[in-house]
Amino acid sequence: MAISVVRLGSPRGAHEGLRIGTVRRPPRGVPKNNFAKLDYYDVWLPDLSPSQRLVSFALKAQDDKAWKTFERKYRAEMNKPEPSRLLELLAALSQHSNFAVGCYCENENRCHRSILRKLLRERGALVKV
Repeated sequence: MAISVVRLGSPRGAHEGLRIGTVRRPPRGVPKNNFAKLDYYDVWLPDLSPSQRLVSFALKAQDDKAWKTFERKYRAEMNKPEPSRLLELLAALSQHSNFAVGCYCENENRCHRSILRKLLRERGALVKV
């Protein structure tokens, strides 16, 4: 059992399980009843996405220094009580279920999901490589 960290909209992996969208907004131009059919997500959990202000900052982050600033600020948002409890819940569920969390970004190294992966591991989650 483990968590897969995926790009939303990519084909589902074998035994991936439930796919959770950790994005601020639903996919544009896609009817809600097609989100799962088109491999975006089964459940939307925007509380684990960066704030809109931080998303805007990340889109402009061109160098490693700016990205480290983004990571520090995103971690601070995820340390607030509600997101922190959600991360703890997902870490606990990873011990018993397969599921995936994801975002739309093409490059995981410049996406909040790379940090989300670290945050989940820090809380003891089983995360697929």
